[in-house]
Amino acid sequence: MKKRIVSTVLGLAIFAGTSLISNRAEAKGYGEAGCGLGSILISSKGFVQIFAATSNGTSGNQTFGITSGTSNCTADGIVKLEKAQEMFVTVNYESLEQEMAIGKGEKLESFAKLLGCDAGSVSRFGKLTKEKYSSLIKQETTPSLLLSAIKSEVKGDTSLSKNCTL
Repeated sequence: MKKRIVSTVLGLAIFAGTSLISNRAEAKGYGEAGCGLGSILISSKGFVQIFAATSNGTSGNQTFGITSGTSNCTADGIVKLEKAQEMFVTVNYESLEQEMAIGKGEKLESFAKLLGCDAGSVSRFGKLTKEKYSSLIKQETTPSLLLSAIKSEVKGDTSLSKNCTL
């Protein structure tokens, strides 16, 4: 008798848990297979979710989508945009410091794009960092302070404030 009660309770708990997960997935715009390339290519309902899961699993895109917020994965992924920007500045701080001094460079261009600047605004972004270099880079500047200062300068620039989403 106890086994029957325990198995009934366990069965109900599993059913309730999968129902909650299912509702969350549908609210996010993807099915049981989760976000990723499969959620874009394949319907979010029914048996075909096995193909969506296979697409996500074999291509390895789901992991990238979760961390970057792409491939139908929401912005509440592991690394949000702000965190990605902060990580980028931290990892590339010395290169950014050098490239900001001359107003151009590969890392600086990537940083501008990470801040949501369109392709036409990248050169203006470089000019701004060169012009404001002495106020942006100080002895006590940390990657976090640099990111805040640059965002503030971009917001204050008439052109960049319109063309960078930050």
